[in-house]
Amino acid sequence: MLNRLTDTLNFQTQALSLRAERQRLLASNIANADTPGYQARDIDFARALREATGDLPTAGQMATTARGHMSLPAGALADSQKNYALQAQTNLDSNGVDMDRERASFADNTVKYEATLRFINGAVRTTLDAMKSHNAG
Repeated sequence: MLNRLTDTLNFQTQALSLRAERQRLLASNIANADTPGYQARDIDFARALREATGDLPTAGQMATTARGHMSLPAGALADSQKNYALQAQTNLDSNGVDMDRERASFADNTVKYEATLRFINGAVRTTLDAMKSHNAG
């Protein structure tokens, strides 16, 4: 029982970290909308989540072979996992940011981030309520 709860929370934690990383990328795209030559970046969230949970091998991931080796922080993605966004139209300054797409993606990711937070909060609250009622009897 505890393993299922832990696995569920670990999955949701990974999803939350990836959502935060995606939000950072989208915010960077929006901030650089007027930077000549800037190319918008994004991640394939579903693929990144499968890689983070071990369902899919991570291509090009560095192995830490000694205790002193540093690894990427939780939720951080290697540059190989970040994709360049497809341009809907070309700009004269070679900027690849489509503000309509970036705003829509940012709003969508915000809603999904909030939903993940609510799910984690609900799971923890349910577990705490179950422990209280068990101990109260």
